Amino acid sequence: DVYITNVVKCRPPKNRNPEDSEAAMCLPFLQRQIELVAPEVIVLLGAVPLKYLLNETGINRCHGQWFEYAGIPVLPTFHPAYLLRVAAKKRDAWEDLKMVMRRLGKDPADAARQRG
Repeated sequence: DVYITNVVKCRPPKNRNPEDSEAAMCLPFLQRQIELVAPEVIVLLGAVPLKYLLNETGINRCHGQWFEYAGIPVLPTFHPAYLLRVAAKKRDAWEDLKMVMRRLGKDPADAARQRG
């Protein structure tokens, strides 16, 4: 049900964000992966995929807003590492993910009940 990938296919030194040239080299691979997987929805986790897939900046501004990529609905939200540093944003991220669930015809309340 879920496919996870990165913009770049190897992590840059010291876990830094990829440079434009690095992302540009990997973008055709990502585009082909999206084509092959043919997802119903794409969830962008953080500013890096927001920049390189949608050419947008400002994850705080863009999270929770629907975009489109190659005819596929796209919802940006916060990267999990950011949520570990800024716990106050977890509620926003959960609201974003509930939007995705609803878009896929799933009831977020059912998922919450199943978790316990």
